[in-house]
Amino acid sequence: MSAEQFFAELRRIYPADRLLTGRAQLAPYESDGLTSFRARPSGVVLPETQQEVIDTVKICHKYEVPFLARGSGTSLSGGSVPIEDGLVIALNRLKRIIRYDAEQRVAVVEPGVINTAVSERAAVDRLYYAPDPSSGPVCTIGGNVAFNSGGAHCLKYGMTSNHVLGMKVVLPDGTVEQLGSDSLEGSGPDLTGMFIGSEGLFGVALEITLRLLPKPEKYYTLQAAYDSLEKAGTAVAMVVASGLLPGAMEIMDRLSMDAADAAIGAGYPKDAKAVLIVELEGTSDEVEAEKPRLHKVIEESGAYIIEAARDDEHRLKIWKGRKSAFSAVGRLSPDFIVQDGVVPRTKLGHALKEIDKLSEQYGIRVANVFHAGDGNLHPLVMFDGRQPGGLEHAEELAGEIIRLCIRLGGSITGEHGVGLEKRAYIGEMYGEDDIEFMQQLRRSVDPLELANRGKKLPSAEAPALTSVGAHPLEKQGIISRE
Repeated sequence: MSAEQFFAELRRIYPADRLLTGRAQLAPYESDGLTSFRARPSGVVLPETQQEVIDTVKICHKYEVPFLARGSGTSLSGGSVPIEDGLVIALNRLKRIIRYDAEQRVAVVEPGVINTAVSERAAVDRLYYAPDPSSGPVCTIGGNVAFNSGGAHCLKYGMTSNHVLGMKVVLPDGTVEQLGSDSLEGSGPDLTGMFIGSEGLFGVALEITLRLLPKPEKYYTLQAAYDSLEKAGTAVAMVVASGLLPGAMEIMDRLSMDAADAAIGAGYPKDAKAVLIVELEGTSDEVEAEKPRLHKVIEESGAYIIEAARDDEHRLKIWKGRKSAFSAVGRLSPDFIVQDGVVPRTKLGHALKEIDKLSEQYGIRVANVFHAGDGNLHPLVMFDGRQPGGLEHAEELAGEIIRLCIRLGGSITGEHGVGLEKRAYIGEMYGEDDIEFMQQLRRSVDPLELANRGKKLPSAEAPALTSVGAHPLEKQGIISRE
């Protein structure tokens, strides 16, 4: 069977404007948010119905063509970089909210629905969808499912996996299955939980049943300035140890504050080395009771400025600054790598101190902005890709930060996923038996490894980030560099 036959079958489903094969048409799909990695697919299809997705997956299985299901491409780990000469199934046109039930607090959506669109739909009933990644205005629910996305409020409300009740999915052989249900009480193996965070290795989600929550009655947002990043990190552990459970706790360092100020005029303290943002939320009585306790802990942590949001407008400005930090760092550096390793909260201060040392050792600026509440670091390693060896040198530093997280008892990823970028470190975090079990589980669902081939799990020759010669993924033909 030939490529001509494969595309002939696709043309029976898709008109010319929804089957892209031209070089210029494919270019926007060659990379994701981590633009260091690129690969050119043989084609991109733009389905408008679930049946078109199912039929496409069946054709890929028939001709043994690997495929990638893609949303908005905001992945920061190379997780939605296409498979070389494979097919991209772009799901942005599957954007219906199929069912919305305010009484049952449930929304059933297609994978191309934008994250914030769910909360916008539910707002009239004072409901919302809790996971709030910084890319919320553009990222899709399907992508959130693939990477188990979290966001600033994951400390209190958890990740995507805590808010998905069930899914209708198409497996890599074209079989359609229903995982989970509308019920909060599941029975049997948690297949929904297994699918979430699998980075597309088990197939494509066609419908996702989301749990909605009532909007908190009251918010109280406080920002505290510190003269060291380590003190801010230690303050996080102190807040949690006090018994408080804020809706969110975020830290920004001087570099990220400068970037956010330049971008949107966020107004962070000019002389602070770090700022901690803490947000209490709940009923009015609950928040009022927790406010003095929070202030006491923050004062004891060594903050020299403590400022509460004056009103909703000020609160939203604080959060706009935090959520714009990633893109705003582009004002400080032409390129950067974003990591998302996790460390225990009690070791946050130590981790930040070590990252600062690594930054000095490598002579590379690192901006720190992260979900402090659950220890999810987001160091932004800045470099200039136009300089010879600039990317490779930055990758070395990024790799050392990942290894630091492992040594401190943490994880190589909190929400961005493993993708292409972190495959080298799977073997440093897990034993051989663990990895073999993961491989067996994947192959039991996808024996041909068609779904997002080359991502997340290491191959026989695990690729590694390196500063010498061609990237190992290039040697394997999985990716190419610009």
